[in-house]
Amino acid sequence: QVQLVESGGGLVQAGGSLRLSCAASELTFSSYIMGWFRQAPGKEREFVGRITWSGVNTYYADSVKGRFTFSRDNAKNTVYLQMNRLKPEDTAVYYCAAKTSVVGTWDYWGQGTQVTVSS
Repeated sequence: QVQLVESGGGLVQAGGSLRLSCAASELTFSSYIMGWFRQAPGKEREFVGRITWSGVNTYYADSVKGRFTFSRDNAKNTVYLQMNRLKPEDTAVYYCAAKTSVVGTWDYWGQGTQVTVSS
């Protein structure tokens, strides 16, 4: 059974940094595009961005561009989200997701990890 498990969330002050990890199991990790989403209380889920199979290509939402960085280690079946210069509005549950094609729907989702940024 495919599993995506996020970790690394927590409480951080504004301006600080956090690094989230998403470890995948029971899938051919290098065949999957990995994405990150977030959902704040009372708000719709927001697409944060994605990283393609080899990690060469990335896409970032405007709200995080220049502050967040995706990376992946296909040998460890893990994708990372480095978040710098965090703002209170970054507070949300962060989810990773996986899919095999750029235009397809997301096939698998993690359970989420809470990130709280205090002002």
